[in-house]
Amino acid sequence: MSNVDVVVTGLGATTPLGGDVASTWDAMLAGRSGVGPLTQEWAGQLPVRIAAQLAVEPSEVLERVRLRRMDRAEAMAVIAAKQAWADAGLADSGLDPDRLAVSYGTGIGGAITLLEQDDILEQSGPRRVSPHTVPMLMPNGPAAYIGLELGARAGVRAMASACATGAEAVALGLDLLRAGRADVVVAGSTEAVVHPLPIAGFASMRAMSTRNDDPEKASRPWDKNRDGFVLGEGAGALILERADHAAARGARVYARLAGAGITSDGFDIVQPDPECRGGIRAMRMAIQDAGLTGADIHHVNAHATSTPVGDMGEIKGIKAAIGTHPILTSTKSMSGHLLGAAGALESIATILALRDGIIPPTINLDEPDERLDLDVAAHKARPAEIQAAMNNSFGFGGHNVALVFARV
Repeated sequence: MSNVDVVVTGLGATTPLGGDVASTWDAMLAGRSGVGPLTQEWAGQLPVRIAAQLAVEPSEVLERVRLRRMDRAEAMAVIAAKQAWADAGLADSGLDPDRLAVSYGTGIGGAITLLEQDDILEQSGPRRVSPHTVPMLMPNGPAAYIGLELGARAGVRAMASACATGAEAVALGLDLLRAGRADVVVAGSTEAVVHPLPIAGFASMRAMSTRNDDPEKASRPWDKNRDGFVLGEGAGALILERADHAAARGARVYARLAGAGITSDGFDIVQPDPECRGGIRAMRMAIQDAGLTGADIHHVNAHATSTPVGDMGEIKGIKAAIGTHPILTSTKSMSGHLLGAAGALESIATILALRDGIIPPTINLDEPDERLDLDVAAHKARPAEIQAAMNNSFGFGGHNVALVFARV
């Protein structure tokens, strides 16, 4: 635990539930699903024909001339970061750009650009390949574009740890601020891979739900009839700030980022450890880092993706690391699984649950797994007194990240 307090002063997002944080949060509290059918012609041949696609297209927000030079994941990252920047009131704050850092990631990166430009190469030859291809597909592109947009000069870090990316980017932001390397960090993640090849690859692994005829019911964490995750796309951004810096400029504070824990499983490239041993260590580390005990954690926004093994392993982990008292939810039941962007969006949901004293629901939990013996806010949002809350993110490769947020 550090003696430097870090707070969250700005939030931004573009998701399958809304084009900004307010609309996304409203949809979550209402229990609305962002999952729908894939109507693109290419989807007809796929075994999985559903996904959670953006509610607001980037072309409705950014100029088309800019979009031609950006991968979809990069465009979403810039949109979310600009929202968070404005929300934090930093535009005219006089912040020294040498004290502004970026910690922003993506699980897969510019896959759509890579695949589309490869099609052009094969069909029309090398001269037709876009000169913007490399900066569009490189995995540090989203972080770099945010840094350019905001003029960050304290370093631009690009995280890539699969489905734990967003949470790990936030954890790195915490470290940067505690170490005195910056006064403000733009942290978060983005993902845009709604494309036939990634979908076919995940489907071949039997990792995705095949409820093509009932998309809104497909993502069902902890439900006895869950059959895999639903692919989503989107981006989230958080403005992290040294508490003394935020106080000096009179900033509004959402919550305190109190602690983080990062571990790895050493178990399998895709399968989670069914005993959640790495997850347990990450949760315990985050709680200790925050200077709290398990009893202080009142709410957990769980990683729970709607997969048969992962969901129940995490339940074991939460009981071992925290106890049986916290109220759980999985907002993936509504947003789908945003892969690398999941940790950013779910951190935002955790922070807003703290702020508003209400836990968004887990929808589609119609027949709970008989091993689910913890309290879940099922079907409807639930008011709750929350002093501290945790967000869990676990990723392919055995990445485990737990974040603890607390009321100020």
